[in-house]
Amino acid sequence: MLHVSTPAFEHHDDLLGIGEASPRLSWTVTTDLPGWRQAAYEIELSDGTATGRIESRDSVLVPWPGAPLRSRERRGARVRVHGADGSAGAWSDWSYAEAGLLDPADWRADAAAPPLELLDAPDGPAPLLRREFTARAPVERARLYVSAHGTYEIELNGRVVGDDVLAPGWSSYGHRLLYRTHDVTGLLREGGNALGATLADGWYRGRIGFAGGRTGVYGDRTALIAQLEITYAGGGTDVVTTDGSWRCASGPVTAASLYDGEHHDARLLPAGWSEPGFDDSSWLPADPLPHDAALLAAPTGPPIRRTETLRPAAILTGPSGETILDFGQNIAGRLRVRVQGPAGHTITLRHAEVLEDGALGVRPLRGAAALDRYTLRGDAFLETYEPRFTTHGFRYAQIDDWPGELDPAAAEAAVEAVVCHTDMRAAGDFTCSDPLLNRLHDNVRWSMRGNYVGLPTDCPQRDERLGWTGDIQVFAPAAAFLYACAGPLTSWLADLAADQAQAGTVPPYVPWVELKSAPTPTAAWGDAAVLVPWVLYERTGDLGVLAAQYASMTAWVDQVAGLTHDHLWDEGFQFGDWLDPAAPPEHPGRARTDHALVATACHAWSARVLADAAALLGHSGDAARYAALAGEVRAAFRREFVTPSGRLACDTQTAYALALHLDLLDGPEQRERAGRRLVELVAADDHRIGTGFVGTPLVCDALCSVGAYDTAYALLTQRECPSWLYPVTMGATTVWERWDSMLPDGRINPGEMTSFNHYALGAVADFLHRTVAGLAPAEPGYRRLRIAPRPGGGLTHASARLDTPYGPAAVSWTTDGGTLTVEATVPPGTSALVELPGAEPREVGAGTHTFVS
Repeated sequence: MLHVSTPAFEHHDDLLGIGEASPRLSWTVTTDLPGWRQAAYEIELSDGTATGRIESRDSVLVPWPGAPLRSRERRGARVRVHGADGSAGAWSDWSYAEAGLLDPADWRADAAAPPLELLDAPDGPAPLLRREFTARAPVERARLYVSAHGTYEIELNGRVVGDDVLAPGWSSYGHRLLYRTHDVTGLLREGGNALGATLADGWYRGRIGFAGGRTGVYGDRTALIAQLEITYAGGGTDVVTTDGSWRCASGPVTAASLYDGEHHDARLLPAGWSEPGFDDSSWLPADPLPHDAALLAAPTGPPIRRTETLRPAAILTGPSGETILDFGQNIAGRLRVRVQGPAGHTITLRHAEVLEDGALGVRPLRGAAALDRYTLRGDAFLETYEPRFTTHGFRYAQIDDWPGELDPAAAEAAVEAVVCHTDMRAAGDFTCSDPLLNRLHDNVRWSMRGNYVGLPTDCPQRDERLGWTGDIQVFAPAAAFLYACAGPLTSWLADLAADQAQAGTVPPYVPWVELKSAPTPTAAWGDAAVLVPWVLYERTGDLGVLAAQYASMTAWVDQVAGLTHDHLWDEGFQFGDWLDPAAPPEHPGRARTDHALVATACHAWSARVLADAAALLGHSGDAARYAALAGEVRAAFRREFVTPSGRLACDTQTAYALALHLDLLDGPEQRERAGRRLVELVAADDHRIGTGFVGTPLVCDALCSVGAYDTAYALLTQRECPSWLYPVTMGATTVWERWDSMLPDGRINPGEMTSFNHYALGAVADFLHRTVAGLAPAEPGYRRLRIAPRPGGGLTHASARLDTPYGPAAVSWTTDGGTLTVEATVPPGTSALVELPGAEPREVGAGTHTFVS
């Protein structure tokens, strides 16, 4: 049996409105033939293009074989493969992708802006916009291309178009504004039709950032950009665009803030406003504004969507008698309520991640009110309300002024939490015999979900929610295993490169919003420009991401090289080993590890990675130059920070983790002494964590690299604070920003930066996947796997599975006495290097294998 999947186009799950004219194709093979390898493939396109047999093992991101797609063109592809054993499969089913608007000249729409009379201060009302039009014949096809300066929800004939929320998401609007393509053929009717949209300030005009933030970052006028293209069954087309013919009025959303929440007065909703025949004669005309169509870009990944709903796990009573719902899980999202009561009655929904003294713990929200208000229309039937232009980070919700009694039975039916985040496809999983480690892994997954609302952020709850580069730099390996995030991350990297070019350096967060001062280069954070593309290449095999980011990568390394003295980066502001557990609550950057050591080590790391990337891309001169630079920085690191015996001038877990993991030491003697000292430091701390953002992802690997697996497991399974499992013992359902965001007595850490949903310290999940379970890439994109579990910590079994670019891979192991039994699934077309304790390494081909050691 030999079955080929339908081809995938680039990293897309949604194939309508893609932005690549020559999309690369990928496919997977399912077969029961052991050791099967592809020897050749054939591709056919629906326009008649046929490659014939091409001798190649490639099946991931294979170049497009035909003429480039034109705007709006829909074309299909199918594949047939031939095995090295002479086997041949049938043709796959067809897979069809449709291009979006690939040329700025394709855009005819103005930006339709509500008149100034309808605007208030930022985070104010969300006006309504509408336009009626006629479909003059039966419709064969209709596409709606839509974006906005602001966030929008659009309707056609009274029906909401699409299932995305907070559209168009957040990108670096000054450089890239994403648009969506919707198939609205089924929503149109012959004759009269109406388009309607609600438009909020969102990231465009609303408040963004900490310490009071900023408003109007991208402009002082919100606007809708929409283009509806209708193709008639009998021939002919019509185009309906945003322009001055649209009509505008106030709507039921009287305030909408990403941080503060939404206020909705249902009495103000005009019945039938987005349907044909509505009387809008009293509405005001929109102002048609010019916009730069060259900024409009098709998405490379999925939008923000509602992905799950949660019912209350418990109904609690607060110290003042308030009703608090516990949803059992910390999320990013909002509430959906079903309520009945008198017209004009207002209910209030408050949100928090934790309780303190039985009440909502709102201090960590800082300047974010996280409060929604709903004023009832007063219908005779239940009214359903869910905010549309905000999200909150919360586990607990306080319901005030509910009409009538909200007892447990009523609350179960009346209130649910709606989980909202970028709708990335789950890719990998992990489980083991320790329930606390399993909960830790679940917490990491939930933190990634909560912190990918449009782009990778630091936290989903307080007045911040920014795309901090350091957080995703350390978390990218775990992220790439948990979710198919290559598409969303390549979009964010494009923003990083654009903001870097404008700001003159890699900003500490992207999109860059200047809050206090211009950005300055900072190690580990700025290194995201090099390390995140490299992780994506390692995990997906996508050389294109390195090519796309190469200018950004070289600009960063060259800039840092110009800041060093004798190759030491020892001047300027640094975050350092941020949130080292020894740092005082009010000074999270006051780490024990010398900032210059951290910065110089990161410089050596990025230079070495850039040299490898340059070689892969065929830039041999650059490869030699950056390899030499990496060697010089490495030598400078040793001169400044390493004694001849291998002790470090900075005697901390992070310093040794960096030196060992990044191969900054000279010879086995120095490695042995440094490894022994790291073990001593961890033991001296009673196997508690002594690292912050920089050292945490590396410390377990550094220990294992010198054979100290027992110490790594003791550190991993420690339950006392600070440790990875301490928050789990305290009931955490996401990863905390601080090791002690909640103190053992149940009080919230007094530090200003105290979030209960940050994924950075959850970077250890990558260690769980690669070392505890033993599933890792030995070649980019998992074309060759490394199966190398290292049992320890009293675990009796562990497993990991992953949808690799070549198909599902899995490793599971159990121990019984002194016997280790490993089962592994190797996808067709790949091989695996198997390295088990006490056994010689061996190579195996595709199939399911059992090993006993």
